[in-house]
Amino acid sequence: MKKCKYENLIDDYLFNQLSEEKKEEFEEHYFNCFSCFSKLKERDELITLVKHEGETIFQDLIKPEKVRKSSWHEKVLASISPRQWAVAAASAALILIVVLGIIPHFKSSTPQFTIDDETVRSGSITLISPVIEVTGIPSEFLWQRAGEDLNYRIYLYDGKESLWKGNTESTSIEIPLNIRDLLKTGGTYSWQVKVFSAEGTLLYVSKKTEFRIIPLD
Repeated sequence: MKKCKYENLIDDYLFNQLSEEKKEEFEEHYFNCFSCFSKLKERDELITLVKHEGETIFQDLIKPEKVRKSSWHEKVLASISPRQWAVAAASAALILIVVLGIIPHFKSSTPQFTIDDETVRSGSITLISPVIEVTGIPSEFLWQRAGEDLNYRIYLYDGKESLWKGNTESTSIEIPLNIRDLLKTGGTYSWQVKVFSAEGTLLYVSKKTEFRIIPLD
C-alpha cells in the first residue's frame, strides 16, 4: 500500500512544529484521510500515555548512577556507552509492546457521518445561528457545545473566499464590526466550526452552513 505523503507531518503536527499555513493544510487533509487520521490518533494516545505514565513504565529500566565529574569529551563518550545502547533498545522494545498491546485496548473506532454529501468525522456539530435566512446583518454565531475543555475555530466565507476566522472556548462569538461591514443585504454566505482539544488536536468539523441576509421589514 502506497504511503501517504502527509504521514511524515504527523509528528511535527503533534509537537506543534508546523507553520500555521502548513498546520491548516495538514488538518484539512488528515480529517479526510482515514490512514493519517488513524495513525495520528495512535501516536497522540501513545504520547499521552508515555507523558503521564512514562516514569512508572521506565523506572525499572533506567536507574540513576553515581558519576564522578567528567570532562566534556568523557561525557560525549559516555553518552554512547554499551549500557545506554542497551537501555535505549529495551526502551524501544517496551514502547513497541505498549503500541501493540496496550493502545489497541484504548482505541475506539473512527466513525464517519455523511451530511449532504459532506463527510464529517467523529460526530457532527449543530450550528444554531445564523442559518437559512436572517433578517438584517447578523452580529454573532451560535452553535451547540461539543464537550468540555475544547477550543472552537469559526470560519466565515463569501462563496469560496474566506472573510474571517475567529477563536473561542465558548459556544458563541461576536462578529467584528469591520467584518459585519463586509456583509451585504441580499448576499449569501456560509460558515463552519472546527473543534480542537486543549492540546490543539482537531476533533470535529461541522459542515458548511449557508445563510442569506434579507432586508429588515
